[in-house]
Amino acid sequence: MADLRALYERHGHHDVITYLQSGNVVSRASARRAAAVEESIRAVITSDLGLDVAVLVRTPAELRRVLDGNPFLRRKQAADVKALHVTFLADRPRTPLVRALDGAEFAPDELRVDGREVYVSCPNGYGRTKINNSWFERQLQVVATTRNWKTVTQLVDLATS
Repeated sequence: MADLRALYERHGHHDVITYLQSGNVVSRASARRAAAVEESIRAVITSDLGLDVAVLVRTPAELRRVLDGNPFLRRKQAADVKALHVTFLADRPRTPLVRALDGAEFAPDELRVDGREVYVSCPNGYGRTKINNSWFERQLQVVATTRNWKTVTQLVDLATS
């Protein structure tokens, strides 16, 4: 993670913070478009580290909307936050693919697609669910990465402080 932080700093980012050992980075950049940051960071990771990895960027405002928009926390009987995850999608999935999802077959696990995010509730644990990151990538045909609710909350705190 120190190498990743240094890479961001070498390429013009400041206030760089890495969180955990999973590639979570919070930084400030002069680029105003998240897509431009995604493209530039992906290119430098490829050129500097020789890795071909997806880079998904969310602005602080987008992260705040994710935090505030969790449908499983707005219910009368709110879900246990330990069961909650967010799958971040590289692109908005096509509507027919979203409509084709049948989350009911995975009960008690639940999912809700909202733009470029999928809210996931897995009461029996994320390690046991079939609606995981790989499943979303196959079903929605987009690159995805999933974070647990604690990580999402921490990233929002880091990005907005």
